[in-house]
Amino acid sequence: MAEFTTSNGSVAGEPALRDPAVTVVRGIPYAAPPFGANRFRAPRPAASWDGVRKCVSFGPVAPQSAELPGAPAWSPGDEDILSLNIWTPGGEGDALPVLVWIHGGAFAFGSSAQPDFDGTALAGHGLVVVTINYRLGFEGFGHVPTAEGEEPCPDNRGLLDQIAALRWVRENIAAFGGDPDRVTVSGQSAGATSVACLMVMEGARGLFRRAVVHSAVNACASLESAARTTREVAAEADVPATLEGLISASPKVLVDASDRVVEHYRRDPGSGPRHYDPAIYGPVAGGSGLPQDPLTAFETGAGREIELMACHTTEEYWLLDAVGSCAKVNTEEGLAGFAADHRLPGALVDAYRVLMPDASVNELYLAVYGDVLFGEYSSRLADAHADNGGRTFLARFDRRQGGGGRSVRAWHCADIPFAFGVLDDESVHFLIGGPPAEVDRELAGRMVRAWADFAATGNPGWLPITSSDGETVRIWDTLPEDGHGRRDDFRRPWRAVGLPLLEP
Repeated sequence: MAEFTTSNGSVAGEPALRDPAVTVVRGIPYAAPPFGANRFRAPRPAASWDGVRKCVSFGPVAPQSAELPGAPAWSPGDEDILSLNIWTPGGEGDALPVLVWIHGGAFAFGSSAQPDFDGTALAGHGLVVVTINYRLGFEGFGHVPTAEGEEPCPDNRGLLDQIAALRWVRENIAAFGGDPDRVTVSGQSAGATSVACLMVMEGARGLFRRAVVHSAVNACASLESAARTTREVAAEADVPATLEGLISASPKVLVDASDRVVEHYRRDPGSGPRHYDPAIYGPVAGGSGLPQDPLTAFETGAGREIELMACHTTEEYWLLDAVGSCAKVNTEEGLAGFAADHRLPGALVDAYRVLMPDASVNELYLAVYGDVLFGEYSSRLADAHADNGGRTFLARFDRRQGGGGRSVRAWHCADIPFAFGVLDDESVHFLIGGPPAEVDRELAGRMVRAWADFAATGNPGWLPITSSDGETVRIWDTLPEDGHGRRDDFRRPWRAVGLPLLEP
């Protein structure tokens, strides 16, 4: 077993199953368990240990109710949840580029142990890959009010965990063959929005130089919205919405209470924007360390020193419809209500209707909602970053045909197995439409190479969107590249519309 020395003690990993030339070290604690006296507090340093710690299993996942394919479930009593995993093809003295991955999951579920986040293929392209766990749900993003004389509990504890992991990487990654001055932070969905937040947070300044965001979600809460969510969750948990009351509720009680709040919104068509996709947690803009939501901050030039590669899928919301996690809208009256709830002009929906003449009402709703939450939001992050001095690359994932002749949408999450090069894992076959065809493997090879090249050099293989010389948007598809493609038509109606910043 390969051994590495960290600031807390020595760790040992094992050869990766997919590539014995890569060593994987799992479950390294980067901060102390955030429970007991540390609950609802900023992350504290991890304890040191003697001897060599065998790190061959993923650490416990954060409190959540989700049970995801191929990944461990949370068990009440699991506390050492702030851990990270490393895949490395090298060792001390190699100075390889580093890619840190932040998983998604609506800021309420998911973990670094998901099979589609296996870093072996990327490490095989010369990267040191790090994946992390962080606090989720109320533990990570719930607002905890404090009274005079009580020590304040910071908002955005999940983001503070991510910063603590990046500090650990800066201090320790050289021992694993990584270059602490060439760190790229990457993420998808809630993980992508986390990355965008980190780009504008003073606490993360200097900890990374490049960023990859896939399908960033439009989901930053205001302090007022976060406080309302706390009151709702506390009421469901039958505790006062105070520090004392919330501390008295176990993590499981707050997970269950949060699920009931979500279900109330899901069942109430009159509950406003939360009814359609009742994710109730997100980074608190104006909370600890995050003065503004990242889109607003990008528009002032914040984060422009960090090179950015952004991507989104072209049919984001069809996944949420397929798994039954969002409301269906099947009538014109319902579609008009959805537009009104999200402060969208009728002309925008009409423009989509022209672009999708054969679409059902529900398909129009999915297309518009997918762009409100993911597609247009991700594109505007890229635009704002580029317009204010940042070096920015933009891509769209438009691969629709799965292996074996099966058809699948270019929907949310479908791009990640390609970027990690894990198409053969059965847990991702629902996302990609079955076992991969050869053209899928070729596409995955191109995407893995783009991530690796961007992390190493800042150049993924196409021109930044600030350039007027040639094609500047990469289309990821198994078909020959066709330039900007039909998605540009869907961006045009938004030019006259202010994108509403949604609040979970």
